[in-house]
Amino acid sequence: MAVSQATNVVEKAMGHLEGGATEQDMTNPDRDREKYADPSGEKMKALVWNGKQDVQLVETYKPKIVEDRDVILKVTGSTICGSDLHLYNGTVIELQKGDILGHEFCGKVDSVGPAVKNIKPGNRVVASFQIACGECMYCQKKLSSQCERTNTNKVENVMYGGRTAGMFGYSHFTGGFAGGQAEYARVPYGDVNLLKLPDDVPDEKGLYLSDVLSTSWNCVVDTGVKDGDVVAIWGAGPIGQMCAEMSFIRGAKRVIVIDGGPAAWRLDLVKSKTPKVETLNYTDLPRGTSVTSKLKEMEHGGPDVALECAAGEYAKGWGHQIEMALGLETDTSEIINEMITSVKNYGRCGVTGVYVGFTNHFNIGSLMERGIRLIGNGQAPVHLYWQDLLKMLQDGSLDSTIMLSHRISIDEMDTLYKKFAARADNLQKVFVQTKFSGPPAPGTPELTSWK
Repeated sequence: MAVSQATNVVEKAMGHLEGGATEQDMTNPDRDREKYADPSGEKMKALVWNGKQDVQLVETYKPKIVEDRDVILKVTGSTICGSDLHLYNGTVIELQKGDILGHEFCGKVDSVGPAVKNIKPGNRVVASFQIACGECMYCQKKLSSQCERTNTNKVENVMYGGRTAGMFGYSHFTGGFAGGQAEYARVPYGDVNLLKLPDDVPDEKGLYLSDVLSTSWNCVVDTGVKDGDVVAIWGAGPIGQMCAEMSFIRGAKRVIVIDGGPAAWRLDLVKSKTPKVETLNYTDLPRGTSVTSKLKEMEHGGPDVALECAAGEYAKGWGHQIEMALGLETDTSEIINEMITSVKNYGRCGVTGVYVGFTNHFNIGSLMERGIRLIGNGQAPVHLYWQDLLKMLQDGSLDSTIMLSHRISIDEMDTLYKKFAARADNLQKVFVQTKFSGPPAPGTPELTSWK
């Protein structure tokens, strides 16, 4: 938390970049009620960050339309993502106490700004997790995650050498926008960042167009999975699970999913939903056998493609644990190195799990000598894919409910964070309902309560 607060101070001292096209650093209407809160005084429930591993459901004010292209949503569905744990665990910097979290949500339109013509009150919509202006160089190519005008954070620009788009509920490092783990949400550029959901796609499917489906598809497509490939996937969470399914859709011959430790149960879940998947539990490997050696035993030369669907904050060895604790690196290179050494010569490695800064002990020698392609998949450009993925949900070629394990109320969102971080209760992907949600769609989980 100290690092997060320090970077907030640095950002304030340096000032934001120029060229911002929308109001930023408004992560809770309660910060400036006159400017950001609905004049009716209506309150809402929202999940806020209070510190490392400390989130709380609070009552705050309903947001209001601030800019002409804003849309206010009644949130009918949200969820928790592995990326949210990076906030929960304090890995992502520039969080402030009281920030509303959540970057995946859908809902019904409550009100629209005067410049919004394609969305009307009452429409069912899903929001992209990134906020795009629709007009800049990247947005014109539908590379919405790299919008040049919705995130003027200077610290990010200095660290990365360029901007990324603003993101809902993901700290001031990505613009400082209130998230969707709430009963209402303000969507800047709502005419661009909302996709209408047809009647034949329930919230329990359409919600996941906001991130997980687009992110998984981007990982598979951007890394170049093709017909006949053998694919290895690190991480059996929702992204890894959907990458496995989508790799088969793209023609992969074999898919091997790797996980272990407290999350090893996820391997059985993925196998039960997609029986063609092969699994590798790294905690069950005999002494002297590594993930790399096991993969080369399973497939001559190793897989053609490796997909990183875990993240850089989960160090396995004590060396990286110490270096991360001392601030000598922000991310471990262990999984990246396993991928590089596991794939065939001239193999392809795609990185979709979140890495926020710098890593040590990177095996650049193997990368260079064996011609390995290491691809940063980036934050997925949702707008590039979500219309095609919606059609796949409609025609049944893609089923997002295979990852859906639980349905809970927003009233228990703080408990959900603790359980999800502990990999408890076989929580895979969750649908979080609010007072505006309808009953569960047929074939989806009923409400779970821990009270």
